[in-house]
Amino acid sequence: MVSIIESWSIEVGRIVLLFWEAVRSVVRNRPNLKDVIYQLHFVGVKSQSVVLITGAFTGMVLAAQTYFQFHKVRMDTATLAVVSVSMCSELGPVLTALMVAGRVGAAMAAELGTMRVTEQIDALRTLATHPIDYLVVPRLLATIIALPLLTTEAIVCGIGAAYGVSVVLLRIDATYSWANMLRYSSPESVLTGIIKAFIFGGIISTIGCYKGMTCGEGAEGVGKATTEAVVYSSISILISNFFLTLFLSRVLY
Repeated sequence: MVSIIESWSIEVGRIVLLFWEAVRSVVRNRPNLKDVIYQLHFVGVKSQSVVLITGAFTGMVLAAQTYFQFHKVRMDTATLAVVSVSMCSELGPVLTALMVAGRVGAAMAAELGTMRVTEQIDALRTLATHPIDYLVVPRLLATIIALPLLTTEAIVCGIGAAYGVSVVLLRIDATYSWANMLRYSSPESVLTGIIKAFIFGGIISTIGCYKGMTCGEGAEGVGKATTEAVVYSSISILISNFFLTLFLSRVLY
């Protein structure tokens, strides 16, 4: 048990050091804009379909389940308010981050892992190119920029889909539903979700790059690194979300 905790602590320390080195590289050196834009297209544009579908159906099922419970106590028009607050502060950023971790985090680990196995990363060093500057920084910046935008899309799509289900299928009064949503949804909830998205973006890209650049030899090593990148990112997102919720609720509200 002690050895497991020790190895886990060492790995967390290495991930933090990788992130710190990438941040220092951003401050000291000018990132390659072309690489950042390419990664933005890969992380942001190509993830839109997954994120929008996730946000829409999450909002719809949340609206249905909330209505079924609120209808018992005649609070039907509060359904959309619950969906709005939940999507803005919790479900929007968390589910978006989990979807992006499954798609982007795995791709980063597999791509960099393949480069490590085929000794392309070593070749960069022989050409006096720092792998952090060339490989990690564009992916880190792109994920941190794209994830808040994707989270915003998921929130808007989720609330819109929930409104459609509430008004069209569940026959809730549209005027009172919208009024209650605006009354109980605060800017602090939206800001909480955006701040979480920034942090989750850093977690996904850092863990994905770390696992790819430290993977084992051969196809088995690349596959293991890809799996661990998704698992570690997902667990880190869920754990950090709890502490961020406690911290931001005291700071913003």
